[in-house]
This record gives sequence, C-alpha cells and structure tokens, in this order.
Amino acid sequence: MNAPPTFESFLLLEGEKKLSIEKDTKVPNAASFLIMKEDHTLGNALRAQLLRDPKVIFAGYRVPHPLENKLIIRVQTTPDYTPQEAFSNAITDLTSEISLLEERFKQAIQDKRENE
Repeated sequence: MNAPPTFESFLLLEGEKKLSIEKDTKVPNAASFLIMKEDHTLGNALRAQLLRDPKVIFAGYRVPHPLENKLIIRVQTTPDYTPQEAFSNAITDLTSEISLLEERFKQAIQDKRENE
C-alpha cells in the first residue's frame, strides 16, 4: 500500500520545526507562515480570526497537497503592524474564544444534568 504511516500525520520528525516564517520580499508587510502537521481545521479558523483584525489587509491559507500535513498561511498588514504581531494576536484571541466555548459547553452540560 502506498499510504504513509498514520503517525506521520501528527508527530514532528527529529529536527522538524512546528512553525517557520518567511517574509515576502516583493509585497510590503507580508509574510508566509508554514505550520507543520496541521490542516484545514486550523487554517480556516486562523484565517477567519486574522480577517477580524482591522489592521490585516489580507489573510489566506492553503494546504499544498492533501498527502502533505502542512499548512501555509499568508498575511499582509498595514505599515504600522507586522504580520508576526497579527499572527500572534490571532492565536491568542482564538485560544481565548475556544476556552470560552469550552466553559459554556461544560456549563450547558451541567445545567442539563441538573434539570433532569
């Protein structure tokens, strides 16, 4: 069978970085973030969070190939804001939103059990 081993989809290999950043030399205030071992789930959530920031001009992502577990997120910002700052803020905000969602979900389950 030609399928790669299943553990390759989530384990980083020795010396492999989870995140690498490449600044764009042709477009001002733009960078590409390569995230290893991730897919559309994180890509779409981060893109949406980045686009909520008024200082972000462009945010998009792509998965280069379905069999490669990597994600490329491209960000362009206003001159007074770096793509790294935007990316960091988006991750922080997304983490906060997920924590809030988890709390509300647990509270809803607890309320439902109390009402039974």
